[in-house]
Amino acid sequence: MRLHIIARGKIGRSAEAELVARYSKRVRPPLLLTELPETGGKFPEPPAPFVTVVLDERGKDLSSTELASRIGAWRDDGMREARFLIGAADGHDRATRASADLLLAFGSATWPHLLLRAMLAEQLYRAEMILSGHPYHREG
Repeated sequence: MRLHIIARGKIGRSAEAELVARYSKRVRPPLLLTELPETGGKFPEPPAPFVTVVLDERGKDLSSTELASRIGAWRDDGMREARFLIGAADGHDRATRASADLLLAFGSATWPHLLLRAMLAEQLYRAEMILSGHPYHREG
């Protein structure tokens, strides 16, 4: 199953971009990243079937193992793509949130969008390691 981050705004050359690139290359197949303008722009057409995860402060706060479990279930159910949407500074509109298969939060704090991309890329890599039984993820 392909993992696809679709984010508003350009990450450019930054420390966050380096982290996104580092984790994107480790995911197999490599993590796909699509950047859209702050407003407008067209979402790429997904392969069917797919699942949409919208990152939103009102979403569920899942542990790394819970997120991995969801991703594994989607993969096992035959999903071809899991897309993770990161909005602009004002977040997502009501229609986007309503269309999500999962609203996901990274805690109750507000995170800078560029940092959130890096955090999400790492969590997707971590989920892959959890699902494969690799020791990268260590339980407390």
